Order: sequence, then structure tokens, then C-alpha cells
Amino acid sequence: MNGQTSLGRNPSRSASMDGDYRMKVRESIEGQDLLESSLKLKPYEAQKYRRKALWVSWISIIVTLILAVAAFTVSVMKNSVSAFGFGFDASLDVLSSIIVLWRYSNAAAVHSAYRECIACLILGVVFVLSSLCILGKAIHDLVTKVLPEVDDFLFIVSIMSGVLCLILAVVKFLLGKVLTSRALITDGFNSLVGGVMGFSILISAEVFRHHDSVWFLDGTIGILIGLTILAYGIKLLIDMVPRLRQTGSYERFE
Repeated sequence: MNGQTSLGRNPSRSASMDGDYRMKVRESIEGQDLLESSLKLKPYEAQKYRRKALWVSWISIIVTLILAVAAFTVSVMKNSVSAFGFGFDASLDVLSSIIVLWRYSNAAAVHSAYRECIACLILGVVFVLSSLCILGKAIHDLVTKVLPEVDDFLFIVSIMSGVLCLILAVVKFLLGKVLTSRALITDGFNSLVGGVMGFSILISAEVFRHHDSVWFLDGTIGILIGLTILAYGIKLLIDMVPRLRQTGSYERFE
């Protein structure tokens, strides 16, 4: 009889324990030491998406590293500011993907808000530094009136860069939304900028081919992209510094 009573109480006891667990998780989220994904995803789901984030990061590193080398080659050979800007952004994409790899290398820290803040702060600093280099190069070439050269190799690099980076951006945005990861979304934003840069090389080169009086378009696009990256990096730092102070007491840096 007692055994039956005990068995009968198990469902309610299990529900109570589950409720207590969710309450603790919610309190941790309110305390800023866990991400919102800890409530949305079951443990096995979180690990599945974590592994996907790692795979996407590795693919992104390989693809953007190849594109960076090609873009810098085009920039040197054809005096293209946009190609230089894309090469720099592709290098930034490699760095940001490495940071995301570190972010999700620890399976136990998949929902860690502290680890997320550290990753975003590093990304913010890298964004600011790279934007200054892009702006410096673009302004220098505008002042000295450097004219871009155009050929089929430039078109091929532009199209490949634009398409591949946009695909990577979409995948990173989707994973970032599921994992509620600002770092992944930032990495996706960087890939998006890379895609825009790739197509901007094509557009500015085509315009210059038919209207050489618009030689400044390439440098102007480089400045706009540099300012965009700078603004995003500063916004990221402003958002993350206060959060790092809040989460620092919950988890030590690993």
C-alpha cells in the first residue's frame, strides 16, 4: 500500500522538482550568469546546436581565409580599396570565427553569459581596430586619387566572396538566434559585411569601367563600410562592458 502511495506521488514530486529547476534557471538568467537559451533548449538540443556552431566556424575560417588571400592579391594588383577592405574584413571574419570557436569549445559553458561577454568584448575591439585600418586605406587612396584597375579575375573574386559570405551570414544568424548568442550574431554581421563588400567591388569596378570620372566610388564605399564596422564595434563594447561586470562574479574566466 505504501509502495503504491509512493508511486502515486512520483509524478507530482517530479513536476515539483522540474518547477524548482526552472525557477533556479530563471533566477540565474535574471542574475545575468546564463543566457536565455538555457530556458528554450533542452541539454541535448543545446549541445547539438553548439556542435553546429563549431562546424560553421571551422568552415567560415577556411573559406574566408582563402577569400582574404585572393582579395589582398586583387587589392595589390589592381589598386582596389574595396578589395583591400574586403580582404581586411575577411581576415576579421577569420578572427571572429576563431573567437566563436573558443566561445563554444567548452560544452559545459554553452549557456554561459560571462563567456559570451568575453567573446563579444574581444570582437568589439577587433572591429574597432580593423575599421580604423580600412578607413585609413580608403582616405589615403581618395586623397592620392588612386584609380582602380579592372579585369575578369576581380569579377570572379567579387562574386565568389559575395555569395559565400552571404550564405555564411544567414547560417550564423540562424544559429545565433537559436542559441541567443550575440557573439554568433556578430560573426554573422561580419560575414554579411563581407558579402556586401564582395558585391561592392563588382559594382564600383563596373561603374569605373564605363564612367572613369566616378573613380572615387571605390574609396567612398570603403569609407562607408569602415564607418559601419566602427559603429558596430563601439556599440558592442558599450553594451558588453556593463554586462561583463554583472556576470564576472558568477563564473571565472577559463
